[in-house]
Amino acid sequence: MTAPLPLLAARGLEYVYPGGVVALRGLDLNIERGQKLAILGPNGSGKTTLLLHLNGTCQPTRGEIRLDGQPARYDHRALNHWRRRVGLVLQEPDDQLFAATVGQDVSFGPLNLGLSAAETAERVREALESLRISHLADRATHTLSFGQKKRVAIAGVLAMRPEILVLDEPTAGLDSHGVTHLLSALQQLHEAGTTLVFSTHDVELAYAWADEVALFHEGTVLCQGETAAVLGDREALHRARLRPPLLLEVAEALGADQDRVQPTLRSREAVLALLRERLGEPASAMPVETVFPHSRRGPPA
Repeated sequence: MTAPLPLLAARGLEYVYPGGVVALRGLDLNIERGQKLAILGPNGSGKTTLLLHLNGTCQPTRGEIRLDGQPARYDHRALNHWRRRVGLVLQEPDDQLFAATVGQDVSFGPLNLGLSAAETAERVREALESLRISHLADRATHTLSFGQKKRVAIAGVLAMRPEILVLDEPTAGLDSHGVTHLLSALQQLHEAGTTLVFSTHDVELAYAWADEVALFHEGTVLCQGETAAVLGDREALHRARLRPPLLLEVAEALGADQDRVQPTLRSREAVLALLRERLGEPASAMPVETVFPHSRRGPPA
């Protein structure tokens, strides 16, 4: 049986900025329907440039983006259709927020689609509720916190009801509480059928949350595959100048076999339970913070 075509794909993608700066080099990438895909790599590896190609904001120097297996087009009508299907949320929310109030900002996309006032209001209500920010509908956008602005920017894209939501460093600048709330909201969207693609340099986030990882280095994909398999590839991580996830290292140090590591040992709680099992401790004997006081590590210097 023939494998289904990716929902969105890059084939031989190259992009050169003015002045001859090469950002993407023969890049291939597959985005499958219903997936949570992490674009993982150090700063400057080309992640943001790739995301700008995924909704047609940038047009490649060579290669192509394919939607449902067909080469994407860049005429006005095709771009409008493309951007209805693929929504992009930038890293800095101020780059996307421009209306006076939250409700006005989130309603801009649906109104631009030609929807009625009633349908637009319904989409705005749904988007704000999904991000848990209904209480902010009448707030001036310039009075919001950074985390609130992030969620409003996402709500503005969600109101367009895209099939694929693409997010550039979605947790950057958020405290741990903000990260928890944002990931919870994104998980609900994923469970409702939205395909999620996000860039990050945080291997811990990718390991705990993504279904697949595409490992980036100098404008190309070193490898793409199931999360634990990619992040267990020490050679590929070394080439990308990234460290393995701490939870994976701990699970391996505790003697967990690969079959158990890949599907189940991808949260602090699961690895802690394994540690208790090895030590013969009762479940309540050891708080998570005692074992993993610092769960996030940046790339090596």
